[in-house]
Amino acid sequence: MSKHIIVIGAGFAGLSAATSLAQQGCRVTLLEKNEGPGGRARQFQAEGFTFDMGPSWYWMPDIFEQYFAKFGRKVSDYYDLVRLDPSYQVIFKGPEAVDIPAAMSELRALFERFEPGSGARLDEFLRQAAYKYQVGIGKFVHMPGRSLLEFADPRLLVDAVRLDLLQSMHKHVRKFFKDPRLLELVEFPILFLGATSENTPALYSLMNYADLAMGTWYPMGGMHKIVEGMVALAREQGVEIEYNAPVEQIVVENGRTTGVQTAAGFRPADAVVAGADYHHAEQHLLAPEWRTYSEQYWDKRTMAPSSLLFYVGVNKRLPNLRHHNLFFDQDFGLHAEEIYENPKWPTRPLFYVSAPSQTDPSVAPEGSENIFLLVPVAPNLPDPEATREHYYNFIMERLERHCGTSIRDAVVYKRSYAHQNFIDDYHSYKGNAYGLANTLRQTAILKPSLKSKKVSNLYFTGQLTVPGPGVPPSLISGQVVAGEVLKELGVKK
Repeated sequence: MSKHIIVIGAGFAGLSAATSLAQQGCRVTLLEKNEGPGGRARQFQAEGFTFDMGPSWYWMPDIFEQYFAKFGRKVSDYYDLVRLDPSYQVIFKGPEAVDIPAAMSELRALFERFEPGSGARLDEFLRQAAYKYQVGIGKFVHMPGRSLLEFADPRLLVDAVRLDLLQSMHKHVRKFFKDPRLLELVEFPILFLGATSENTPALYSLMNYADLAMGTWYPMGGMHKIVEGMVALAREQGVEIEYNAPVEQIVVENGRTTGVQTAAGFRPADAVVAGADYHHAEQHLLAPEWRTYSEQYWDKRTMAPSSLLFYVGVNKRLPNLRHHNLFFDQDFGLHAEEIYENPKWPTRPLFYVSAPSQTDPSVAPEGSENIFLLVPVAPNLPDPEATREHYYNFIMERLERHCGTSIRDAVVYKRSYAHQNFIDDYHSYKGNAYGLANTLRQTAILKPSLKSKKVSNLYFTGQLTVPGPGVPPSLISGQVVAGEVLKELGVKK
């Protein structure tokens, strides 16, 4: 008889885990509380616009290719991927708008224009970042992070030294660049990792390799096309997916889970993989005696930021926009401090605008613009409508100034989304948007374990366990946990 595995949550990690388990002959049931798949990467339509609700950056295309290749498929079997050029636009103080080109020769020339000599230093910076990417993504992020013995191979210890785990990103990038615009450009990817550059290991310059060397991509039709592809693949492998099926309890007897309780009744299983929010699964779905971590433990974790989001449909095209637009026209350091060091609603926030209609005419009516606005903010803040509206007007004034045209009077659809929405839709701990911060003290074996220490056949996947936040790491997280389940259940196809 094949083993029956229940996976909770149809986000990237849950879909990845379910599909990987089904490929090896397990019977897999995937239970999702919401009306459709994708988790934070859900999508909705309104007034002729199609809005991706969460992730909008497509980096690390090799991770997606490797994922589908495991099942004998290609990305192109499910969606049409295009590389963006320019990769994105940055609006610096001044304001000075700069396109970040896809071609390395043009990027080198841009760095050189900002800071003579930095073009050659960029080559060396990216050479080191490429090594970190190859080792970090190729080896370390695929480790389950359950024991120090995983790192006992002397070759891995040598790699660990070269990965700059003990040096800060802040110190590392300043060995190469001095111009404040270049520093902001190379430090921005870690803004979402959950710490300032002073508290983020220099390992994460691998993000710069993913950004500047591997490029920024877009699946035509929106990021949800990835989810649709993963759902189609899951069903091809035999995964049974049920929506509107929230799990109410993970049932445990004698140190083993026997299944889960839903409104429809008890669902037996040989093992359970929780792809829902880890804190929620532990603190709300398990009885107290079966919890590995205390509420105090969770409260002391450093969370990645939350986000204030606006989905906006505009009945005209907007000049001076690219697909991705980063507004660094305010104090970068102050905003980071007000997220991580002194959590509060930001004084003068940086923000991000995605305008996918610049690339993809299918996401907006003809002659219209689809814009997604994001302000990174500290988690665990109250988010009343008045606060949301204040920041909407604050950032729209700057967007209108950049575009050189009025926008608010042309808005035909607007929806906000912040902390309480993340809690309501995803049981997100403290309303975070990105999971657990990637600080040195929350890396590898120092993250919450992917396996319960008290329930022998209960596992966890997603952005609060290894390897960490982001879409590609979530794909990997699902595969890693599936490997552990298969090994421990003795399943071989």
